[in-house]
Amino acid sequence: MSTQENVQIVKNFLAALGRRDKQGLLALSAEDIEWIIPGENWPLAGTHRGHAGLADVLQKANETVETSYPEPPEFIAQGDRVVVVGFATGRIKATNKTFEDHWVFAITVRNGKLTNIREYIDTQALARASEMPASPRL
Repeated sequence: MSTQENVQIVKNFLAALGRRDKQGLLALSAEDIEWIIPGENWPLAGTHRGHAGLADVLQKANETVETSYPEPPEFIAQGDRVVVVGFATGRIKATNKTFEDHWVFAITVRNGKLTNIREYIDTQALARASEMPASPRL
């Protein structure tokens, strides 16, 4: 596939993500996709593998976070790699705390399917927004 075709596939994936279109996301993803979300102390962090892992992280995202993208992202492509640079704002539902996140996704596309997503995000902002207040001692 050409570099521009790979960029379009990634754009289609991000559009499906924005619509929360699980079937569309699975159709654009390889069976053995790997999505790595760095960080600790927030619900989406970890390595998510295969369609089951993708479905799981999408379910967790729907349950735990509201996100919006006030600016269109930038796409940089070479060969089978597409790098997406963007900005998001959001809210962690459990804490009602907001966050701002400048992010980069490094995505590999092979044979028309996403095979690997590696996020580079502001893990500290997301962990801080996910922190629950300390429980009072009885």
